[in-house]
Amino acid sequence: MWTTRWRAWYLPPMRAVLLLLPLTLLAAAPSGEEVYQKRCSGCHERTDPRIPPRTSLQQMTSQRIMRALDFGAMMTVAYPLSRDERQAVASFLGKNVPAAQPSPSALCSDRAVKLAASSRSAWNGWSPTADNARFQSAEAAGLSIDGVKNLKLKWAFGFDGDVTAFAQPTVMDGQVFVGSAGGVIHAMRADSGCLQWTFQASGPVRSSILAVPLGRQHALLFGDQTGWFYALRAETGKLLWKRKVEEHDAARLTGAAMAHDGVVFVPVASWEETRSLDPTYPCCTFRGSVVALRIRDGAQVWKSYLVGVPKENGKTARGTPQWGPSGAGVWAAPTLDAKRGVMYIATGDNYSSPATELSDAIIALELKTGRIVWSKQTLPGDAYNSSCGTDKASCPKEDGPDYDFGSSAILTALPNGRELLLAGQKSGMVYALDPARKGEIVWQQAIARATPTTATQVGVQWGMASDGQKAYAAINSVGRIRPTDPLDTRRSVLDPKQGGGLVALRVADGSRVWEAPPIVCTANAPDGCSPAQSAAVTGMPGVVFSASMDGHLRAYSTESGAILWDFNTVRDFTTVNGVKAKGGSIDGPGVVVVKGMVFVNSGYSRFGGMPGNVLLAFTTE
Repeated sequence: MWTTRWRAWYLPPMRAVLLLLPLTLLAAAPSGEEVYQKRCSGCHERTDPRIPPRTSLQQMTSQRIMRALDFGAMMTVAYPLSRDERQAVASFLGKNVPAAQPSPSALCSDRAVKLAASSRSAWNGWSPTADNARFQSAEAAGLSIDGVKNLKLKWAFGFDGDVTAFAQPTVMDGQVFVGSAGGVIHAMRADSGCLQWTFQASGPVRSSILAVPLGRQHALLFGDQTGWFYALRAETGKLLWKRKVEEHDAARLTGAAMAHDGVVFVPVASWEETRSLDPTYPCCTFRGSVVALRIRDGAQVWKSYLVGVPKENGKTARGTPQWGPSGAGVWAAPTLDAKRGVMYIATGDNYSSPATELSDAIIALELKTGRIVWSKQTLPGDAYNSSCGTDKASCPKEDGPDYDFGSSAILTALPNGRELLLAGQKSGMVYALDPARKGEIVWQQAIARATPTTATQVGVQWGMASDGQKAYAAINSVGRIRPTDPLDTRRSVLDPKQGGGLVALRVADGSRVWEAPPIVCTANAPDGCSPAQSAAVTGMPGVVFSASMDGHLRAYSTESGAILWDFNTVRDFTTVNGVKAKGGSIDGPGVVVVKGMVFVNSGYSRFGGMPGNVLLAFTTE
């Protein structure tokens, strides 16, 4: 089959591969001073009350500067920088001191972590079930509709030094495991939020953590935003093994892993498309993939690339080499179909020409080998990078529209036994595919359409939910407008009145059952407020939870779409660990519901959203 030539063992020798890559990717370690002079000094060496001078930066820790570059105020400026360049300039400017340790008062009196061999009430990884339906049963949820209406804040936990809280917690047997933008993994008690242990990863951790039995104990499996994948002993936080699953310097592991039969499957994406903002960067060479690792020792079982080996195929107007094909990253967790011996993945767009057949697609991969069994592309010819939205210097000829898949497919069954794969795309289209007929499209339904201001972020961003009868899809459609302040140097800011909404579709035929309208930001809302609902949706019997970029967490009726409960997280919180914390925009992963408790992270500073650094736990007690 033609796709097998892209498998890892069919690639040319490593020396030959290295010779194919742009020289900039093989350069020596960057100088922090040179990066500062080239990228930063133009602003931080001038007098401007809105910009901290270099002397102020030198009073900060390098960790704080790094977080500002990764997910804070400097994120947009830092997009063209490699990870090594960010670390170099942060170390050059900031104080290189050890990270602050948790306060003794934040620690549990009993720090033992105990997990059962199997848990009846858990939310483990991206979804409580391998079908990725993001639906919690009544027994596991431990909540009724009336209980949801009476939810109250139980505790708040602050992520020290962070301005973004985007890692969905895993909750099982009274334990919470959650990552952070600072790369810290926290083990804590669900009832109190007290800490049992922490672990420092090499980069920010956004992916959900997956707990799997390993001998008489458990392993926690997760990836970070620099391409490293980890296995920790759940009971102690001890590192079992650590593997670099992708050597490209722009790799990031955003989607949660999926495990089956002693193997963990890791989806690999990247932020290389934003590197094109640098007109001297040879865009692009990243190749999306899925990697299978043996759980007991991290050994690679197989790796399947989703685009071919990139080659130089031209130059920009200023003479910068252009490479392709590239992209087709996998941003979301794989969906398990053990009966057919396959997993289903959803892919992103290409970053450069030529566009390929496996971008913007739902793909079935054989579990044992990674072989592509079938694929269904829903939008051919989608090649896009960040240059397309600015000077177009490195924009591929296809020029978007950047309508890739960022959310997992959902495997569900109709009453007659027929199975469907439900997939929501950034285009605003929701699809039902037949897994028994090589992904044949059964129905498709548009839930949102692009406008001149919604650009590339229109429909489903991070995930839908389904109870088997209905599929629940939140609408992003975030809008951008020019700043009203003439002194504001930003090209655009979030539109406080555009975006959002929640739709229920009938699984059998895709017909619209109801639609809950968006709730626009109030007149006095903070800067960065948006009604867009891009966070993943979560369901339980009678209730569907959907959070918004306005910082509100809302529970809707699955029967009518009426709002049952609403909590505004945009506020300061007194935290159980003594860290100063506040809520902000909610984006990325969604709500977790387990045994009478509801958990959500608040704070998302990317794309101009409201920053925050808090994990919130709600209960009826």
